[in-house]
Amino acid sequence: MADLRRLNIVDESGKIISEDTRENIHNKGLLHREIHVWFYTPRDEIIFQHRAKDKDTYPDLLDATVGGHVEIGSDYEESALKEMEEETGIKADRNDLHFIETVRNKAYDPVTNKTNNVIRAIYAYLYDGRTEDLKVEQGKAIGFEAWPLREIFNIPEDERKRFVPIILEENHLELFRKIQRLLGKESL
Repeated sequence: MADLRRLNIVDESGKIISEDTRENIHNKGLLHREIHVWFYTPRDEIIFQHRAKDKDTYPDLLDATVGGHVEIGSDYEESALKEMEEETGIKADRNDLHFIETVRNKAYDPVTNKTNNVIRAIYAYLYDGRTEDLKVEQGKAIGFEAWPLREIFNIPEDERKRFVPIILEENHLELFRKIQRLLGKESL
């Protein structure tokens, strides 16, 4: 089934220049805006979302705790808070989000032949609850997994295939180091 929801297309500076359907944006690799919110715990863990088996990109893999598109008429923070509630059941406010960075990323998924070409704002959120208490958004995810930060830097080859590939690239691992600093720990 085609996804006809519309999203803004942006230029390299993030300025909105047009709009198109989500499906066309991913089929054509058009530049658009997204958010990621990484939940981290006082127990030095990162929580990953296990994507549904029928997602249009990177199905059945571990990804950011929360991810989503910036909808037309919305900004990055509004989108992050909206997606957090939809994907985890957590209702937070802007002060609960820790802005980490904005990144430019282009990734091709050979399984689905889709290109995700984005400017992504990345946030962290301190979650002090149990992973199993997070609400799974039906049809979008299978569940959540908490991984100790120290293990993320040394994931064995046989486990690496469970993750969206970019998550374990060096520049992305730097993101987890920034979250370590939020926890007040330089190296676990």
